[in-house]
Amino acid sequence: MTDGDYDYLIKLLALGDSGVGKTTFLYRYTDNKFNPKFITTVGIDFREKRVVYTQTNPTGAATGKTFKVHLQLWDTAGQERFRSLTTAFFRDAMGFLLMFDLTSQQSFLNVRNWMSQLQANAYCENPDIVLVGNKADLADQREVQEKQAKELADKYGIPYFETSAATGAEVDKSVITLLDLVMKRMEQCVDKPPAESANGNGATKLTDSQSSEKKCAC
Repeated sequence: MTDGDYDYLIKLLALGDSGVGKTTFLYRYTDNKFNPKFITTVGIDFREKRVVYTQTNPTGAATGKTFKVHLQLWDTAGQERFRSLTTAFFRDAMGFLLMFDLTSQQSFLNVRNWMSQLQANAYCENPDIVLVGNKADLADQREVQEKQAKELADKYGIPYFETSAATGAEVDKSVITLLDLVMKRMEQCVDKPPAESANGNGATKLTDSQSSEKKCAC
């Protein structure tokens, strides 16, 4: 796909405590590489990737319809001092990768705080979220059990994945699952009259003549 040659621009945002692996996770997804050096994200950064999304019906079977999607993956700083800056980007994001570190119980406990931030600042009170427990490759340092994390994800009604930016395990699957949730929400509202979808999530779709902004209600 060349520049501008896509159907949808989808903005996803990764959030969670500092050091949980948001930057390395996104780098693994976009470039399929792992950088073991820890570099603290200052404020906001982002990466991009083009994918082909295949539409599915309610049973999960492919409908044969495909869309070219340009993904913008926003990487946020986890430190408290950047919180007012990062939360300002929440409303523009259409889906969220809420991440914690499987080797840090505290980062898992803080998931609840991040959920509260999302509910207060995202495009609606019930945004599309995937919970991600990162660093699954460090089994000997694990502090958060899979059962704990699944119970929390079930409580919020969101999918849960255990990933490793080091090995690439489940990284692609977690992002594609979030993209699928976002696309399905858009499909539900894209045919509604403007008056019914004046508030909520925004998605950019390019037509032959111009790009138009789609607003999806929650």
